Amino acid sequence: MKPQQQVPRNALVWMIICLFTLMAPHAARIPLWILAIYVFSAVWRMLVYSGRWSFPGRRVKILLTLSGFAGIYLSYGSLIGLEPTVALLLTAFALKLIELTSRKDAYVLLFLGYFICITEFLFTQDLLIVLYSLLNVLLITTALVALHQPGEHQFNRKTIRLAGIMLLQAMPLMVVLFFMFPRIGPLWAVPAKSQTAKTGMSDFMKPGDVSRLSQSADVAFRVQFDGEIPAPSQMYWRGLVFSTLQEGAWRSLRYYDVPVAERRPQEVLTSGEPLNYSIIMEPTQQNWLYSLRYAQAEHLGVMAAADFSLFLLVPLEDQYRYNVSSWPEALLETALSDWRRKTELQLPAQDNPQTRQLAQELRRGVASDGDFVKAVLNKFNTEPYIYTLQPEALPGEHPMDQFLFRTRRGFCEHYAYAFVVMMRAGGVPARVVAGYQGGEVNPVNKTVIVHQFDAHAWAEVWLAGQGWVRVDPTAAVSPERIEWGLEQALAGEGSFLENSPLSPLRYRSIAWVNLLRLRYDALTYRWQTWVVGFNSEQQFQLLQNVFGEISARKFAAVLLGSWALVLIPVAISLLRKRATHQLSTLDKQYLIFCSRLAGVGIDREPGETPDQLAHRARQAMPALAARIDQITSLHGDLAYREKAGSPELETDLLRQFKKVVAGFRPRKGQ
Repeated sequence: MKPQQQVPRNALVWMIICLFTLMAPHAARIPLWILAIYVFSAVWRMLVYSGRWSFPGRRVKILLTLSGFAGIYLSYGSLIGLEPTVALLLTAFALKLIELTSRKDAYVLLFLGYFICITEFLFTQDLLIVLYSLLNVLLITTALVALHQPGEHQFNRKTIRLAGIMLLQAMPLMVVLFFMFPRIGPLWAVPAKSQTAKTGMSDFMKPGDVSRLSQSADVAFRVQFDGEIPAPSQMYWRGLVFSTLQEGAWRSLRYYDVPVAERRPQEVLTSGEPLNYSIIMEPTQQNWLYSLRYAQAEHLGVMAAADFSLFLLVPLEDQYRYNVSSWPEALLETALSDWRRKTELQLPAQDNPQTRQLAQELRRGVASDGDFVKAVLNKFNTEPYIYTLQPEALPGEHPMDQFLFRTRRGFCEHYAYAFVVMMRAGGVPARVVAGYQGGEVNPVNKTVIVHQFDAHAWAEVWLAGQGWVRVDPTAAVSPERIEWGLEQALAGEGSFLENSPLSPLRYRSIAWVNLLRLRYDALTYRWQTWVVGFNSEQQFQLLQNVFGEISARKFAAVLLGSWALVLIPVAISLLRKRATHQLSTLDKQYLIFCSRLAGVGIDREPGETPDQLAHRARQAMPALAARIDQITSLHGDLAYREKAGSPELETDLLRQFKKVVAGFRPRKGQ
């Protein structure tokens, strides 16, 4: 192989560094055996470079390739999907390093590395991931630069400086493309994250489900209100409505479970100014959205169900921003249909007999449905029921009997579950609502951060003349949970985020830690709003505000003009005459001597010393041997004197050298 086709050691080291930095953000979602392949590939390639091992043969490469496909199929159950595809790319990157022999192979590897860097954005577009991906681009570019330095056989950290300069030169064009390039839809469909766990509320609820979700400190969504932020006790983020109880679990009604006439929400009369706010939801791989009571969304694709909840037609795979207007005091469904009444009163036969009996006794002692609601809440408030994140497990048979009469320890879903069962047993239409309650107000940017530990379940009961009314039985047991949040409610128990010891939320009492956390969250919100959420509508509005009415011709002119403003200065800097090393008089005269030798067929070889050139010239032209020796001797003396620090080159010796060179006129055949 020609030396110029070989992979320099410096480039190889940078490629091995890229090997692990590209894999790092995917490490949590790929099988452990792929991590082992990365270590194995790096060790094998280093042993090949040192001469201890050889490159893999054809059979070995086929075996490794087939093993990679088989391993991914066994790990994911399929080769189709986002996670298996990314795993295949990562495996191919590692295995390609083993057979890397030439610059051609290195190009394939590095361009594959750029592609792998992009795949991380299919899973998350978090600000830290973006910064990390920029680091990966810098490292890959550094390896590409090192690949074009064939004489560099030692690891050189200075290579990264040139790569950094190249990326900085590309930054202005990147900014122009971000704002100006048309934001069109993708030309292909990205497979769904089939292997990614669904987050947030599920479409069914059993005792213990919400309490498990409340162990997480992850952000569910962020909210920004146009005006004043409501009190935490008023922020009930409604998501799912559970109307059926089957096998001990509350479930939401599926679309085809609802009669055609009941699928659209009833018209609601609104009055007064609504609460206007925008929500940025984190991906959940679910369809439903969250909002305050009675919400209308301005976005196309956001639908309203008959129970006044919001949902999308497709699962939420990426961060999603939508604007909402809510009327919390609006009366919902003041006229209840026969089908809806029957559905919201139905209970499994022979289920929880003690609870049913208790409800009927309380119902006989009051005059109205509203008084019945107060009687049940009073029972929770005056008797020794405990709000806890660590409730006892309940049996599958008659769970509410066990909870109300024996354990008396539960989380919000226990109290909502028991309350709705008692309401229905007493003849009051009721249902469970799941979502989030409260949220943390970030004083830096006045947004509300709703975490997974804010997950909550409450009830809605239907009262004549009032429609559906929110009732939160948890407030009767632990008002601190509603007013101050989960952390304050569980302060005595010490169970708040006990499984997340490194979460910054556990150290909110430390002022500087909390300030850093809130500032970073505010920065994240800006990133989501201005960059991730920058869509075609915002782009058109921005261009219209800057340039006025935008036509196709004007847009093309603006786009090309902005590119020119960026590329012309770069082109000028690249094409301008760069400062070169100024040759001394001695070097200029010696080059004249070399050119005259070249004129008679004696070319100076790369790396050849003056003495070696003189030796060849003497053999080719014996008649001029004395003159050649004189020129070479004078050149050596003058070069030595210059290095020794002679103050002037224009000496008698230099004039003599110029004179001798001027008189040297060789001809072929001498």
